Amino acid sequence: MRKTFAAALGLIALTAPLSAQTPAPPPAPTASARELFGRAATAAPLAARAIGTYIRGCLSGAVALPVDGKTWQVMRLSRNRNWGHPRLVQFLERFAARVPAIAGWAGILVGDLAQPRGGPMLTGHLSHQIGLDADIWLTPMPARTLTPAEREEMSAINAVAEDWNDIDPKVWTPAHVRVIKAAAEDPLVERVLVNPAIKKALCRDAGTDRAWLRKVRPWYGHNWHMHIRIGCPPGSTECKPQDAVPPGDGCGIELAWWFRPEALKPRPVGPQRVMKLSELPATCTKVLVAP
Repeated sequence: MRKTFAAALGLIALTAPLSAQTPAPPPAPTASARELFGRAATAAPLAARAIGTYIRGCLSGAVALPVDGKTWQVMRLSRNRNWGHPRLVQFLERFAARVPAIAGWAGILVGDLAQPRGGPMLTGHLSHQIGLDADIWLTPMPARTLTPAEREEMSAINAVAEDWNDIDPKVWTPAHVRVIKAAAEDPLVERVLVNPAIKKALCRDAGTDRAWLRKVRPWYGHNWHMHIRIGCPPGSTECKPQDAVPPGDGCGIELAWWFRPEALKPRPVGPQRVMKLSELPATCTKVLVAP
């Protein structure tokens, strides 16, 4: 009888709701936000919400993009950055399914989304903090499943020429234009970031259908992949949207600036300042300490 009663008590403890368990003490406000969020291995079991801004925020209720789909494969699995708001993951699955018909590729190779609880990363991106950003390689997915080693070591294809003034004609194809155009035309997408040389090529190759070019924005790097950003999802009341992209196709004087010497060869940037937890929205502390 005692054993049965003790077993019952143990079962009650195991099945008790998470809210009844002793919460972890909150981390110090002065602690490094990237260290705290970089160590989080699982998503916060809370409602799905993007919190804060793309460069200063966090993510609750994230879901993982499966590492293998019929028309996508996730790269750099050791980073554990294939997490996003459900709206982003649904977009990627839907977009990937369209790519074979759009471009003739077997599918897409997906780089970083966000960490399980979003937030600043130990290495790499300044953005990707609220689960609404995704990197899609400009390398077509092969028609076979890549090995774990290949996913860690395989390099994306650089689509830009060595002088950074234009695309590499040996790499660039009409399929690249169609894939980027399809992403920009999706109503969920607010921005597609690409290298300025890629933007130049798109401006040249777009023909008379140019409305989608407005969303395609030039930015440093992004010669290996395009960076897709969707808008704040419904229900994410603490998500802070970016300003709307300017009118026009962005192919005029604003693009020409990117090919001036000061833009082509910017001054080296020093180490990034370590962001403190207190600099993120207060809700991000709750996301961190959630079981």
